[in-house]
Amino acid sequence: MADTKPDDEINDKEMPLLEHLAELRRRLIWSALAFIVAFVVCYHFAPKIYEFLAAPLAHALEARGEKPELIYTALYEAFFTYVKVSVFAAAFISFPVIAAQLWLFIAPGLYKREKRALLPFLIVTPILFFAGGALAYYVFFPVAWKFFLSFQDMGGGGIDISLMAKVSDYLDIVMKLIFAFGLSFELPVLLTLLGKVGIINAAALRKYRRYAYVGCFILAAIMAPPDVPSQCLMAGLLVFLFEISVFSVKLVEPKVDADNA
Repeated sequence: MADTKPDDEINDKEMPLLEHLAELRRRLIWSALAFIVAFVVCYHFAPKIYEFLAAPLAHALEARGEKPELIYTALYEAFFTYVKVSVFAAAFISFPVIAAQLWLFIAPGLYKREKRALLPFLIVTPILFFAGGALAYYVFFPVAWKFFLSFQDMGGGGIDISLMAKVSDYLDIVMKLIFAFGLSFELPVLLTLLGKVGIINAAALRKYRRYAYVGCFILAAIMAPPDVPSQCLMAGLLVFLFEISVFSVKLVEPKVDADNA
C-alpha cells in the first residue's frame, strides 16, 4: 500500500468554478501572447520564410532551365502572402508554449501515474509533427513538383503548356501538405496512448486492419491534393504508420494475467 499511495496522490482541493475559469483564462492569455509574439517576429522575416517554402519549386524549375517565379493577380495578394506565411510559421513556433500551457492547466487534476504516462506523449507529439512536416518538405515536394512540371512538355499542335502558378495557390497546397504529413505522424502517438490506457489493444487493431486500411485511403483523399499519386503516397504513409502503431501498442498495452483471464 505504501508503494501505491504516492501514485494516487492528487490535488483534491476543491476549486470553485470561477477559479477554474480564471485559470483557463490565464492559460489562454499566455498562449495568445506566445502566438502574437511569434507572429510579429515571423512577419519581420516573412520574405525569408516565403523563400524557404518556395525553395522546392524554385529548385525544380531551375533544374529544368526555367526561371523560378510565382505570380499574383490581386493588388493585396502579395501582402496577404506574407501574412499567411507568418501565421503558419507562428503556429509552429508557438505550439510548444501552447502545449505547455495546456499541460499546466490539466496536470493538477491528474494522478502521478497518469502524469508519468501522459508526459512522454506530450513531449513526443511536437517532435513527430515536425518530422512529418520535414518529410513533406525534403522528400515529397521535390518528387511531386518534378512530376507536375513534367506536364509542361505535353503541348501539341504548336501550342505549349506552361506553368504560371499563383503564389496563393502554391502556398495553400504547401501548407496543407506540411500540416497533413505532420498530422499523419501523430497517428502512432494517438493509438499508443489509447493502448497505454487500455482503450484499444494490438489484437483489435490487427483484427480490423482491413477497415483501417480503407480509412487510411479515405483520410488520404481528404488531406492530400486531388491527384492520384499524392493520395496514394499519403495513404501508403498512413498504412505504414498504422503498422508501427500496432507494434507500439503491443509494447505498452496492459498485460493480462493468464490466471485472472
